Amino acid sequence: GPSWTDRKERSNNIRCPPYTRFSSFCPAVGAYKLLADPHQSYEQPTAKKEDCTMAPKRFLSALFLLSSLPAVIEGGFFKKKHRRQKAGLKHAEHDPIHVVVNKVGPFNNPTETYRYYSLPFCHTHADEEEHKAALEEDMPMGAEGADDSLMTATQRRIKADRVGAERHKQRLGESIAGDRRETSPYELSFEDDIEWRLLCKVTLGTKELKKFKEAIHNNYFFEMFIEDLPMWGYIGDFEDEDAILGEMEGSHTFLFPHLHFKVGTNNAQIVSVTVTTERDRRVDITNVHKPTTVQFSYSVEWFEDHELPWKMRMTRYADSRFLPGSFEIHWLSIINSFVLVLLLTAFLTIILMRVLKNDFSRYMELDDEALEEEESGWKLIHGDVFRFPEFPVLFCASVGTGVQLIVATFFLLGLALTNLISTTRRGSILAGLVILYCLTCSIGSFVSTRLYFQMNGKAWVRCVLFTAGLFPVPVAVVFLWVNTVALAHGSTSALPFSTIFTITALYALIAFPLTVVGGIAAKNYASHDFNAPTRTTKVAREIPTEVPWYRSRFFQMIISGFLPFSAIYIELHYIFASMWGHQIYTLFGILLFAFILLIIVTSFISVALLYFQLAREDHRWWWSTFINAGMTGLFIYAYSFFYYFHRSGMSGMLQSSFYFGYMSIVSFAFFLMLGSAGFHFSLLFVKHIYSRVKCD
Repeated sequence: GPSWTDRKERSNNIRCPPYTRFSSFCPAVGAYKLLADPHQSYEQPTAKKEDCTMAPKRFLSALFLLSSLPAVIEGGFFKKKHRRQKAGLKHAEHDPIHVVVNKVGPFNNPTETYRYYSLPFCHTHADEEEHKAALEEDMPMGAEGADDSLMTATQRRIKADRVGAERHKQRLGESIAGDRRETSPYELSFEDDIEWRLLCKVTLGTKELKKFKEAIHNNYFFEMFIEDLPMWGYIGDFEDEDAILGEMEGSHTFLFPHLHFKVGTNNAQIVSVTVTTERDRRVDITNVHKPTTVQFSYSVEWFEDHELPWKMRMTRYADSRFLPGSFEIHWLSIINSFVLVLLLTAFLTIILMRVLKNDFSRYMELDDEALEEEESGWKLIHGDVFRFPEFPVLFCASVGTGVQLIVATFFLLGLALTNLISTTRRGSILAGLVILYCLTCSIGSFVSTRLYFQMNGKAWVRCVLFTAGLFPVPVAVVFLWVNTVALAHGSTSALPFSTIFTITALYALIAFPLTVVGGIAAKNYASHDFNAPTRTTKVAREIPTEVPWYRSRFFQMIISGFLPFSAIYIELHYIFASMWGHQIYTLFGILLFAFILLIIVTSFISVALLYFQLAREDHRWWWSTFINAGMTGLFIYAYSFFYYFHRSGMSGMLQSSFYFGYMSIVSFAFFLMLGSAGFHFSLLFVKHIYSRVKCD
């Protein structure tokens, strides 16, 4: 097929319908993503108009039911699904090997995926007579001179008993990731080479040719699996098109109907697979109004791959994306961030320690009469600094949810580092995150309810309910939107009913009960004493209104978000390339290190800005500290716009909805996590400094 460079240059000028357009080809993908396959052109279903007077609950229910329709529409929910072929089996010679097809879609829009058989591929295999007739009557290019020996070499007996487009059973993470695995009619057998074999011979009409041609012009890729090892390829290529005007007289569109499978084995186990297309066998489908007869075919090559053990078979996918080109830069960026964090932390620590030491010395040396005259700055507001914030239920729920997300993140990264969660298995990180969130709900509820009781709160049930819904409700709202958009586009990204039911059951049967248990435990067993070192006055002190611009709330928010963001800026590129691209992120040790650095920097910045706020006699530090610490989440969301428009080729309604919708959830999660971390460090700081000075 065409080179990656050619595809990259062409993809910047692709003409696409509004809902599937994308621009430049992502060159970061390594040699393993090399090939292609298509996706079909599809017709958008006409959306029914909703009644504007529908009640909110009825509207959400309708969206939920609408989101569950893909499984019913595809006809796979009530059909018996095929059991997945177990990977790692030791095969005997001539054992049947199954090729599982998954999905197709534009390469630059990784979320915009569709069923493999949304394109007119072969559903059944040609029988032995059809194969012999194809060899004799319409010999494919490059197969001249075939004789009886070739017939023997290219086929063991063709059974033609495999049928395509039948659904496979999937794991939770695979369904969340948008996989829709189905059977294919390809007949492979262990260690049996095939020089050429006819899959099917069909005459494509105008409708089928238009689907293939649109897929080719939109750089659709296909994905297949052999024993959970993925393969990728392109369906065709186009030539001599104008960079601006697109298809012109003299340009050509070619379909690649032949696939060559190359399978590596070690100790009777399959350890590597690739699929390639051949330009010599391409078919010109430029004129879609002329029926074209196409022979879909395939060949198979088996080889011994002794250097790759079965347990390490996924490493080549990771290596092809990070090593060696970007790995050195990756480490240098982390070292640079680490040095920046050390300097920043040391600088803030030295300044705060010197300033506080001077403050303590001055306050300790004054007698009672002089203290009344000289009292100023943060010492002056000792009677108001522990005045509890407005909206205590929302504040406590936010703090508790942030702690829960921090704990879940550390557990997830720890499990990924110890390989208890497979980082290369499709969707395993997403599935692990869902389960860990449910299992840690009691932690968030315990923290929020305990803090609420320490604030002398009475409506603790309301606090528990707020904690239970603070993060899941925004996630559900975004999901309803993006799932509806995916359904309208006919994409496999729309979760099937079974997956929606599973996630809902996890929340209803595990997450919510654990949230209630955590609240009850905090009510009955946690300490309800806030242990403030100073007494709070009955009347709040007036807050000075005239402050310099560099001490204003807005400026503090910008500083508190920008400095921690600068420590993780470079690492974000790799994370985004993994989340919204085809790269596999495997450096979870570095990710854990970066996450710890982010929490440390955010906490120190929050404490420093809190000191300046108290020094100007502003005692409303609860919400301001939480918001200042969480501002990095807003910077992450702002960076997502930069990445979308300047570092990726993503475009279209479907991809944009998924990208900006779920990035808002990720940014909100960082806002809660960092806000909670900054608040807890700030609370320790405030209690410490006010316990060291003598106050009335």
